[in-house]
Amino acid sequence: MKLALWQGVSPLSDLDLAVDQAERALRAAGALGAAALVLPELWLPGYNQPDMAQKGLTHDSVFLARLAAAARAAGCALVMGYAEREGARLYNSAIAFGPQGETLAHYRKIQLYGPREKALFTPGDQYSTFSLSGETTALLICYDVEFAPHVKTLADQGVRVILCPTANMQPFTHVIRHSIPAMAANHGLTIVYANFCGSEGDLTYLGGSLIAGPHGEVLAQAGETPALLVAEIPARDAARLSTQSADLRLP
Repeated sequence: MKLALWQGVSPLSDLDLAVDQAERALRAAGALGAAALVLPELWLPGYNQPDMAQKGLTHDSVFLARLAAAARAAGCALVMGYAEREGARLYNSAIAFGPQGETLAHYRKIQLYGPREKALFTPGDQYSTFSLSGETTALLICYDVEFAPHVKTLADQGVRVILCPTANMQPFTHVIRHSIPAMAANHGLTIVYANFCGSEGDLTYLGGSLIAGPHGEVLAQAGETPALLVAEIPARDAARLSTQSADLRLP
């Protein structure tokens, strides 16, 4: 299975521009044979937008419908972060559209990061898993994937791929350099970590989006500018897989 990610600059609340970029990336990923494309956290409308509360999308949004149609046209699944409006509540969410345009999964970020996110969003309270090209797959968002208990729980449920929109900014370079490959290796799964690049308001994003394989290898990694990454996911080699989960002993 091939997996892809798009690392881009924030669309700055221009939802038409955001969807246009997603459509172009989907066409390219589909042409390259990717089973799925992952976009950054809160791609709609952008992570650090002052009008976030006004930009929340409901499930019947025309922008989500356009993206479902684009996934169908490309024959490539799409995972994208967006601000979800449900009544008076706003969620930091991710949605997965399948290659036929169907909704495969929907997830709300559990681990809200920092005072701004906690003031804006209601936290999620459940995982979301689905089948992608025969592999049990889950969605996490940014800070979620830095918590080993979440990754372990999913791995113990048979998850083999985590698709993770993110908005990782300066100075947290340790996440892309060390945390993501370590999480993948320690739990024997693939992580696709799709980040922003460039600046947005008072934030400077790290870029460095990566695809880490189940033995901790970095299969593909972006620099600090927009990039489309596509990587073939290797078969899991039992002799190289971590046995941490089975071996864990607590005093």
